Amino acid sequence: MARTQPSEGDRRRGSLSAPVGRGLVSSGQVCILGHAGPSRTASRPGGIIQLSGSQVTTGGEARSVGTKTQNRPGATAMAVGNINELPENILLELFTHIPARQLLLRCRPVCSLWRDLIDLVTLWKRKCLREGFITEDWDQPVADWKIFYFLRSLRRNLLHNPCAEEGFEFWSLDVNGGDEWKVEDLSKDQRKEFPNDQVKKYFVTSYYTCLKSQVVDLKAEGYWEELMDTTRPDIEVKDWFAARPDCGSKYQLCVQLLSSAHAPLGTFQPDPVTIQQKSDAKWREVSHTFSNYPPGVRYIWFQHGGVDTHYWAGWYGPRVTNSSIIIGPPLP
Repeated sequence: MARTQPSEGDRRRGSLSAPVGRGLVSSGQVCILGHAGPSRTASRPGGIIQLSGSQVTTGGEARSVGTKTQNRPGATAMAVGNINELPENILLELFTHIPARQLLLRCRPVCSLWRDLIDLVTLWKRKCLREGFITEDWDQPVADWKIFYFLRSLRRNLLHNPCAEEGFEFWSLDVNGGDEWKVEDLSKDQRKEFPNDQVKKYFVTSYYTCLKSQVVDLKAEGYWEELMDTTRPDIEVKDWFAARPDCGSKYQLCVQLLSSAHAPLGTFQPDPVTIQQKSDAKWREVSHTFSNYPPGVRYIWFQHGGVDTHYWAGWYGPRVTNSSIIIGPPLP
């Protein structure tokens, strides 16, 4: 049966009873209050949104009295029967201030007008620009701006405690040989050499193999199954390691994309890196990007470590820090 397209009147009529945030949309009425000044800010959900010299509130901030509303001395509001009577560009501007998940889960089902507006590319480009995900001169192609927005909003290092600031919290010590894993501080000279001045500590291995790992649960981190299976965004893995100048060492890394049953769907395992004694002690970066991997990825397993090659008591093996797993499009 062919679907009947709603008329303009039908699009602008509809139940507005779906709550957004904490009462952001509680009825079909909206109050527009006079406000001096070109303010253009948004409050938290449930508060007043100020737009281009007007305040718009739908959370019961103003008290309706007949056809006019008094919110405070000097401010008089005129009640509009239906929020959909506002111009569409105003509705779009309002939507840019509502959290994305609320837009899709709570606002989009309200009526066909809201659905059509929320599906517009313009809205998601505005949200990306407003939150700094793109710049005004952004010229890179984007296949789906809605997906792009979500991936950028989720973008962060998914490994917890990558720089040993919390000891071994979040890490599983799979192999703890020799004098075992240890956390040390970067010296002042080492901090000057390291490319990230925020890194102040590292993990160091011993004279028998030391390996530690961490499992990233993608759903727990906000990456729902359909997003991963349909979009399959790039997954970038990085790690930093260094040897001591007075002792040789061997570094190793393995990263796997895992299914819900923890079966491997993709693996990055470069050959172990052996650094000879009296070599430079500079920090080195290893990186890899997973692309076009099979659907079904639910976890990412990251393991690294190594051993010193002279079997000296103490902690003379490779040092590791600033590890990262980042999903999604690059920064502008």
